[in-house]
Amino acid sequence: MGTTLGLGFYFSHGGHIAEVAEVSVEAGNALKIHKVTVAADVGPIVNMSGAKNQCEGSVIDGISTMMGQQLSIENGRVKEGNFDHYPLLKMADAPHVDVHFIQSEFRPTGLGEPALPPVAAAVCNAIYAATGQRIRSLPLSLEGFSA
Repeated sequence: MGTTLGLGFYFSHGGHIAEVAEVSVEAGNALKIHKVTVAADVGPIVNMSGAKNQCEGSVIDGISTMMGQQLSIENGRVKEGNFDHYPLLKMADAPHVDVHFIQSEFRPTGLGEPALPPVAAAVCNAIYAATGQRIRSLPLSLEGFSA
């Protein structure tokens, strides 16, 4: 089906984050996320290395959440008893994450959360571009996709 691009945007804690996901969908809905490019405006950045690391980690955590993390409630309790039932993205499956910052005059803001949410929108928009299928719920594993 080829490689497609999808865009996601999020405004959080006074920060603007846009992400583009480069994705391919193969037979059987096998999903490969090749690259995620992050453009962020969170005001002046003092520690560039730390800011970049936070964005990279947020993207990886967002992909893990989007692909297969969920909690099941049974009789008023969480059914999963440990993290072995809460799959995390493996290093071999992690895409390249390219981070760019706009050094603006906006008030400085946090960077711990804003880069996580737009990755799901970007990947789901790329899936739509590749397949014509709109994703309306997560995780993607419940929609028949695998990494």
